[in-house]
Amino acid sequence: MTETTEKTEATAAELAKICDAQDFTIRFKVKNLLTGETIERGATEETPSASTRKISIMMAALKAIGEGRLSFDEKIVYEPHHAEQVASGVLRHMTPGMVLTFRDAIAGMITLSDNVCTHMVFERLTLEEVQAYCAEIGMIGTHHRFLIPPIALPHDHPLDAVTVTTAADQVMLLDTILAAQTDAAASARLGISQELSAFALKMLKSQVLRYGIHSRLPFDTVIASKGGRGKRGRMDAGIVYRDGAPLFILAVYTDGVPLTMPDGLPGYTVALETIGRLARACFTGL
Repeated sequence: MTETTEKTEATAAELAKICDAQDFTIRFKVKNLLTGETIERGATEETPSASTRKISIMMAALKAIGEGRLSFDEKIVYEPHHAEQVASGVLRHMTPGMVLTFRDAIAGMITLSDNVCTHMVFERLTLEEVQAYCAEIGMIGTHHRFLIPPIALPHDHPLDAVTVTTAADQVMLLDTILAAQTDAAASARLGISQELSAFALKMLKSQVLRYGIHSRLPFDTVIASKGGRGKRGRMDAGIVYRDGAPLFILAVYTDGVPLTMPDGLPGYTVALETIGRLARACFTGL
């Protein structure tokens, strides 16, 4: 047994231990970017995507920009309807009337998970267009079902009431975005130029919410990621760097998380801590 194999098996055992300690469902996939090895748990099972869906929305928008159907420079007026049914971000608290560019809207959707910005981006696309894009690039377990997620869903809502994805789909997408920085074939698979691929990675690196994958890693760790907050759990997907180089890609989806844990802690707190522990185990073990 090689040293690399031993490290992978030890890391897999630690990840399983972290997951087995919780009563709720944890689905994940990690890809070691140094060796190409993967570790996964329920990675092809469909699960609520929450805001991790925005990575593929961004990529579909960038494809439309590359084709000349949309423009970074388009001016968008923030209107009252953009804030309807919106439960995330900061613009919903701001006065309508301000003007953003389409580039600004994409940036707000990714860096702050602002759903006013998501509304602005998605209303320039269609559900069918984004869904077709996901199918075209191989995200077979990802199904977009709405422009803005309904906020009145019960905690135990059915799976088909929301947009779903898989950990495997998100790792593949992030892996392709990363490869597209230098590989023309990967950029072509995404349907965008390498310049637009670089923009996508820059936006993911600019994400400012430091929970989930970020929470237990050194503060200066470079991470290109997008997290999510769903009624049934928390989720996060990202590329983690070490010493300036990509180390691993991790996508984690918690599901069936109780509102309150037996010890009184909020379930979402434990879900996010669990994601952080998984990321830490990968960071130290791979």
